[in-house]
Amino acid sequence: QVQLVESGGGSVQAGGSLRLSCAASGYTYSRYSMGWFRQAPGKEREGVAVIGSDGRTTCADSVKGRFTISKDNAKNTLYLQMNSLKPEDTAMYYCAARVGAMAGTIGLSFPSLYDYWGQGTQVTVSS
Repeated sequence: QVQLVESGGGSVQAGGSLRLSCAASGYTYSRYSMGWFRQAPGKEREGVAVIGSDGRTTCADSVKGRFTISKDNAKNTLYLQMNSLKPEDTAMYYCAARVGAMAGTIGLSFPSLYDYWGQGTQVTVSS
């Protein structure tokens, strides 16, 4: 059974940093494409950053230069390093996984293509 468990969310002031983690279990981690998505109240879920099974990454324009996605296959863990946080980054952040490869721009734009989701971790950035 595939399980994704996020952690690392919290409340920070603008300009601060957080690192989110997503611990995965129940599947061959390295063969999956994974991503971070977020959803603010009243808004649709949007892609933040994705990483393919080959390690290639794609980030949303709104977070380029501030957020970095990475994964540790040995630890079955996905990360999202978030720097220079802004109030507009406030949202529930989710990690997601799907089997096999997928173009980064596609994965970022279509959350519905992901098969498995974590429960989310809240990030709140105050001004």
